[in-house]
Amino acid sequence: MHDHDHGHGGTPTRALAVVLAITASVLVAEVVGALLTGSLALLVDAAHVLTDVLGLGLALAAARLAARSATARRTYGWARAEVLGAAAQAAVLLGVGVFVVVEAIRRFTEPADVPGPALLVFGAIGLLGNLVAVVVLRRSGGADLNTRAARLEVLNDALGSVGVLIAGLVIALTGWTRADGVAALLVGALIVPRTLLLLRDALDVLLEAVPRGLDLEEVRGHLLEQEHVLAVHDLHATRVSSSLPVLSAHVVIEPVCFRNGTAPAVLDALQHCVAAHFPVSLTHSTFQLEPPAHTAHEAGTHA
Repeated sequence: MHDHDHGHGGTPTRALAVVLAITASVLVAEVVGALLTGSLALLVDAAHVLTDVLGLGLALAAARLAARSATARRTYGWARAEVLGAAAQAAVLLGVGVFVVVEAIRRFTEPADVPGPALLVFGAIGLLGNLVAVVVLRRSGGADLNTRAARLEVLNDALGSVGVLIAGLVIALTGWTRADGVAALLVGALIVPRTLLLLRDALDVLLEAVPRGLDLEEVRGHLLEQEHVLAVHDLHATRVSSSLPVLSAHVVIEPVCFRNGTAPAVLDALQHCVAAHFPVSLTHSTFQLEPPAHTAHEAGTHA
């Protein structure tokens, strides 16, 4: 007995595709700039933009894959693909973070000859591209999780470009080339916290942890308050993807509900309870309704 509404929302895929193209162009420009100038800050920002290209690509793919119907082989479709992609993205980010720290420390002792004016030019190109991407996403009017995440991606990129611009300005005015290493560390400081959060969220889904913001004991308490409910066991909650939380439970109800045909009404009340009451809306819930005598026939139950 369960609710089949997966609750997938639409995503402005055209806006995401435009922003992906803009961000990819910024990436190419910054890689070329890093190779021409030897700037660590520009190279780190390019790595930052690379992760955002991957993130935007995942957002676009998730929007399109979510439209695919489930099959007998993949009963939730491709919903978990975004989580696997996020875990891979986090691994790349961690590698970038380690490289930034090691290379920046080396450059403090052995400063590279970085041309400030060229750094200003490529930093300005990156900032301009990011600002255009922000405008495109705002005009799309999308309020779904994918679009909100994409806005954060390009805003972070804009901050990285500002760091590159400041480093270029300092070098151009003072000749202090260590500013490049300082800017690289600051851009890296934007990457590492997001990496740890991304990795934590991906692992939570893959390890089937209870969704953040959901207290299972509170859920159990509310289920027990429903009319005719005697006990709740085998209560589990997890996420198939970042936007698809699921819950299942065995619920012991009064035997009279099976005799007088009111069990379906109890099921409706249980599903409404978990879908509407908690911060995490559990619109995909599965409940096994049982009479008290059935509990004795179950072995190895949990929670």
